[in-house]
Amino acid sequence: MTANDVQFGVNLDVTTYSNGKRETHNPPGRALPLVVWDYYKNGCSLRLLNPQAFSITVWNFLSVLQEHFGSMCGANTYLTPAGTQGFAPHYDDIEAFVIQLEGKKHWRVYNPRKNTDVLPQFSSDNFSQEAIGEPILEAIVEPGDVLYFPRGFIHQGDCLPDTHSLHITVSSYQKNCWGDLLVKLLPAALQVAIEEDVEFRQGLPLDYLDYMGMQNSDMDDSRRISFIQKIQSLIKKLAECAPIDIAVDQKAKEFLHDCLPPMLTKAERAHTVHGIPARWENGAVQDTDVQMERGTLIRLLRHGIIRICNEGESCLLYYTTDNSRVYHKEEPKYFEIDLEHVDGIEFLIHSYPKYVSVDSLPCESLDEQLALAMFLFEKGLLLTMEPLTPA
Repeated sequence: MTANDVQFGVNLDVTTYSNGKRETHNPPGRALPLVVWDYYKNGCSLRLLNPQAFSITVWNFLSVLQEHFGSMCGANTYLTPAGTQGFAPHYDDIEAFVIQLEGKKHWRVYNPRKNTDVLPQFSSDNFSQEAIGEPILEAIVEPGDVLYFPRGFIHQGDCLPDTHSLHITVSSYQKNCWGDLLVKLLPAALQVAIEEDVEFRQGLPLDYLDYMGMQNSDMDDSRRISFIQKIQSLIKKLAECAPIDIAVDQKAKEFLHDCLPPMLTKAERAHTVHGIPARWENGAVQDTDVQMERGTLIRLLRHGIIRICNEGESCLLYYTTDNSRVYHKEEPKYFEIDLEHVDGIEFLIHSYPKYVSVDSLPCESLDEQLALAMFLFEKGLLLTMEPLTPA
């Protein structure tokens, strides 16, 4: 808190849950240690939002997990005083992994109350104790323990009388279901169908308002049956027009915008553009003349850090390496690529994690191979097996 600009309500929440009432006590402004620890001493829980913005360890952990899950991974850290509870029973719209770091915590987990609460798209409001029934799991977690609960499972945690609790909750799979993909796909499929199939452009019956709609839903009319069958037939034809790969790319673009940038070790940095010691020294630019050779071995920095997307007449490459550790602080990162470079970039994508030589890139000439490799290297997207040294 001293070294970082931690703001109440933005980076840190102060909460209590007592006698069935959940309250937030955030004052305005910066969260300074004296004020924060006074709240804690008076029985308030502290929730640090987005700890990956402050902790390299959490940043690294989440960046590895997002690569595994193919979905944004986030985190919150919770510090709760002994004998207290900071949050009311609720369920979340994410897959949650609770990792206990210090102390102990008593957890109760409950089944979803109804079918519509199974794998929900949105988190719930707070529940009363009377509304949630009996828990299906009750456990005390200790340092090193991990507790998982899926979307829709109601949960609450409280501290034992004799010890505090510090845990981090890691989340994933928010808005990452089949329905979320179909939200992208169906409007695009409908547009394709209208453009390519005349049946979708034919006029509606003159009198359809007389027998369709809620006010006519109880009518016994053969025209209703024919109308519904026509709609069902058109919906089935939509599948033939669905641009599935394009819709998946739209989801991928969102994912890459959500992603944390990859965290590089000191050794890895030496093999990237960040390891080149270019600088101003003695009145001149030094150590900028680095070149690749045809046999230079290269690979992508990480799996999934780039995505090729066609947009109109352009081909764009979206990437994550310039993202912020703060969620959506930056706009999506992309640049346009030449069509003749697409095969080379796809080759690098599908070769990962193997290193390949520059002259194995499927380009028309060695000059094109070298140009593509240096371009991607200078964008911070490539590792070389051996560090490049200035001439």
